[in-house]
Amino acid sequence: MMIVIAFHQSGYQNFKTYYIHFVCRYLTNEFSELIIYTRMLKLIQGAMVPLYSYLTHRQARLTGIALVDSSTLQVCHNLRILRYQVCKCTEKRGKGTIGSFYGFKLHLIINDQGGIISIKVTMANVDDKKPVSEMVNELWACLYGDKYYISSPLERELADNGVTLITGVKRNKKPKMMELWNPLMLRKRFIIEIVFDRLKNISQIKHSRHHNCISSMVNLLAGIIAYSLKKRSRISR
Repeated sequence: MMIVIAFHQSGYQNFKTYYIHFVCRYLTNEFSELIIYTRMLKLIQGAMVPLYSYLTHRQARLTGIALVDSSTLQVCHNLRILRYQVCKCTEKRGKGTIGSFYGFKLHLIINDQGGIISIKVTMANVDDKKPVSEMVNELWACLYGDKYYISSPLERELADNGVTLITGVKRNKKPKMMELWNPLMLRKRFIIEIVFDRLKNISQIKHSRHHNCISSMVNLLAGIIAYSLKKRSRISR
């Protein structure tokens, strides 16, 4: 488990190079019983449950302010969808801000400092609003989202759980009255975009080189844990 998490902090672009040329060469004292690469790939699949359990203990502290958003996890180019066989039964076509894609969606709730409070992975065709109620079980804060989260039933459901959902207003709708603090916080939503960017480009949670669904989820969990372990300055500054 430590080897997989460290990969996402190493700067290597693929796990094979990292394991053969770094772990097997420089970490023999830390891991005295290293195995061959192909065997390691099989053992990695058994780390999914321990990784998820550890991730639940890496939850960021609640600050009274939370941001929610989702991002695409595309597994292959659209031209290769019919030939793609990995996780064929679970991956679906969906539509994001950049167009249609094939894969999953990663839903995040973070605090105003960039710490991850809650995560959920869904199929690509799942509405962004659907998993929110399941992600706010321990939340007591104001939850800020974009216009895709506008929903009166969702707002009432969250209010019953002590969470205030605050969203922007669509262009064809009348502006609604809100406290001065809330429009300012809606402009802070760039924080969660930075978190997604760091997860994808630094922790490398998004790539299409997996051989099965379990390896894909292990890579995702390890990347999120690696992000949570990094010492970072407050993004909101």
